[in-house]
Amino acid sequence: MSLVSFARKRYTTKAYDASRQVDQATVEQLLELLRLSPSSVNSQPWHFVVASSAEGKARLAKGTQGAFAYNQPKVLDASHVILICTQRDMSDTHLAVLLGQESADGRFRDEAARITQQNTRNSYVNLHRELGDISHWMEKQAYLALGSLLLGAASLGLDATPMEGIDREALDAELGLAERGLSSLVMVSLGYHSDGDFNAALPKSRLPAERVFTRL
Repeated sequence: MSLVSFARKRYTTKAYDASRQVDQATVEQLLELLRLSPSSVNSQPWHFVVASSAEGKARLAKGTQGAFAYNQPKVLDASHVILICTQRDMSDTHLAVLLGQESADGRFRDEAARITQQNTRNSYVNLHRELGDISHWMEKQAYLALGSLLLGAASLGLDATPMEGIDREALDAELGLAERGLSSLVMVSLGYHSDGDFNAALPKSRLPAERVFTRL
C-alpha cells in the first residue's frame, strides 16, 4: 500500500477489542518511530510513558475520570497506551545532553560545527523564552511525534485513538511528572477495534483539495 492509502485508511478508533494484543516487535517499531520523530532544531522536548499491563493502563485511566470518563474504555480495553509528555522548560541540562548525543553520533565534522549547532539551537530556545511561548513551542514538537505515531500505526495495521480529553493534572500527579520536569500532553490508545466501533464503518471526511491548497 502507498503512504496515502494508509492515510486514507486510518481513523480515530472509538472502541477496542480487549482480547487482542499487539505483539512486542510491532510495539518496538512504533516506539522507535517516536524516538526518531523530527523536532525543531532537534530539540526533542518529549518523554513517552508506555502502558501495556492492566496495572499500567489503570494508572493512565486515572486521567479519564469525571468529565473525561467517556475515554476510559479506550484506555482500559486497548492493547497499549502511550502518554506523550513535554518538558516544562528547555533546561540547560537537556541542551547539554542533546549536544553530547549529537557529538557521540558523529554529527559534527569539527568543533566549529558543534558550536554552530549549539548557538543555533540556543537562539531558538531563547527566542521562545522571550516570546513567552516556550511551552507551546515544545508542545508543537510533541504533536509532530503524535502525527508520526498515528501514521506509523496505520502502516502496521493497528488502530489508534489520540485523546486530548484527559485530566492532565491528575496524570501529572499520578506519575510524578512535575518532579521530573515533565507535563502530560496527549494520550494515544493502540490496538485493534472491536465490532462495536461505530466509527470503523463511517467514511472519512476531509475538506476538498481545492479548498485547502493554494498552488503558486
